[in-house]
Amino acid sequence: MHTQDLNVTLLQTDIAWEAPAENLHRLEQRLNDVGATSLIVLPEMFTTGFTMNPAGVAERMDGPAVAWMRAKAAAKGCDIVGSLVIEDGGRYFNRLVWAKADGGLLHYDKKHLFTFAGEDRHYTAGAAPLIVPVGGWKVATFICYDLRFPAWSRNTDGQYDIALYIASWPERRAKHWQALLQARAIENQAYVIGVNRVGTDGNGVAYSGDSMLIDPLGEVLFHERHKECLHAAALSGARLDEVRSTFPFLKDADRFVLSR
Repeated sequence: MHTQDLNVTLLQTDIAWEAPAENLHRLEQRLNDVGATSLIVLPEMFTTGFTMNPAGVAERMDGPAVAWMRAKAAAKGCDIVGSLVIEDGGRYFNRLVWAKADGGLLHYDKKHLFTFAGEDRHYTAGAAPLIVPVGGWKVATFICYDLRFPAWSRNTDGQYDIALYIASWPERRAKHWQALLQARAIENQAYVIGVNRVGTDGNGVAYSGDSMLIDPLGEVLFHERHKECLHAAALSGARLDEVRSTFPFLKDADRFVLSR
């Protein structure tokens, strides 16, 4: 049972192409407007855009963007999450980095690489899921293309309360993004947070944002298109408990284990 709400902040932003220092400077200004919150969510590859040039922009886990995330998490007294191009052990990863307010650092490497854009030719896929505790809630982490694969998101036995998707999802497939986010909320009886970017990247691909917050019954609580925005919300623990107790569907879910 959840005895308290969880305050979250979604940051939908444009991203300068392959310009980490510029993007960190922009975000520094945006974060000045963030009030009290437990979690700040940034988009996929928030320092570079969705680039297939990892050798030119990658940093290590002790690099400047990760250090920036840790410093901002400590200063704001909240967790911060987003994905970065990371070099680790001679390989490149599209890595979701989770900086904890207490200085801790966690990560999830994107499992489903976007072969349509050649991501699989430049990055190494992850295999280990990540669920992070925040303020008495459990948050499952996913990156963009993961959204299309419901088995990877399956909330068997209710092991998570929030499914978090950070993305660089193109405008021309925006309806897929919106529908799939709602589906993941409904089938997993969980809140869903989807944070996408806006603007146009260095390959001429346009992004409409469509960042969303969806409740465990699939009701859209927030949806913003085309413009940069900062949205703060309180997720209701009582609402989550009510949905799961009134409609106890998760107990009837199929039991299976994905092969790695």
